[in-house]
Amino acid sequence: MNVLITGAAGGLGRALATECGRRGYNLFLTDVNEEGLRCIQSGLERQFGVTVAAKACDLTSAGSVDDMLDVIDRCNLRFDMLLNVAGLDFEGGFMGRERESIVKIVSLNDAATLRITHAVLERRRPGRHFTIIFVSSLASMFPMPLKATYAASKRFLLDFAVSLRQELKSQDANVLVLCPGGMVTTKEAMEGIAAQGFWGGATTNPLEMVARKTLDRALKGKGVYVPGVLNRALSFFGEIVPPSYAAAVIYRRWSRAQSKWLPPAAPHGAR
Repeated sequence: MNVLITGAAGGLGRALATECGRRGYNLFLTDVNEEGLRCIQSGLERQFGVTVAAKACDLTSAGSVDDMLDVIDRCNLRFDMLLNVAGLDFEGGFMGRERESIVKIVSLNDAATLRITHAVLERRRPGRHFTIIFVSSLASMFPMPLKATYAASKRFLLDFAVSLRQELKSQDANVLVLCPGGMVTTKEAMEGIAAQGFWGGATTNPLEMVARKTLDRALKGKGVYVPGVLNRALSFFGEIVPPSYAAAVIYRRWSRAQSKWLPPAAPHGAR
């Protein structure tokens, strides 16, 4: 099986790449972090003996993506699976961030994901079942004050994945959208989880478990995966609680949590 993974040098991307390597899949890895990409490439080749190609790429740049696709086409690579992992968040309220930081969240989480998904679907191996995994978030289930842009960008991925799944059913392809809670991927993520107290720890998902079960479910034809019993319960309440009430409750919780680990930020003017 040939698998392309975006965001492969990061926490979840690395875990998924490792799980794919353990299963004997051949990999094409991409990430903006070239050093991290090369490190995981060599490690997977040594550990599992699989074929691993890698190309650093800024998915928010159409030119950078075209350069990567040129490499893929010159090598005549075709794929059986796409794992859309690359994503971005900046903590803090909407007016507490610079304008371009806010825009960058949507550029990577949404626009770049559409760009690479369309390109890789054009490069699927003929006559083979195809699988796409989108990494959304538990945050996509709710309106999220103080994480509004991130949550909305992940909601877009959730809705898009469900719709695309229906479109591709007749083309021997399956789409799964992953909606995890917190994950220990960076120092900032760890600080955020700790600041949330009980709820931070209770909704956090082990990376290796998420990677393994996500692939298992995608290959079984499942459509949505929310890891963790508590997270699945929260996602259910997100469907039945009025959005304005959910937003008010979440705002109170995030206000307390973010005040414990984020420095006060003066609002930025438009620029």
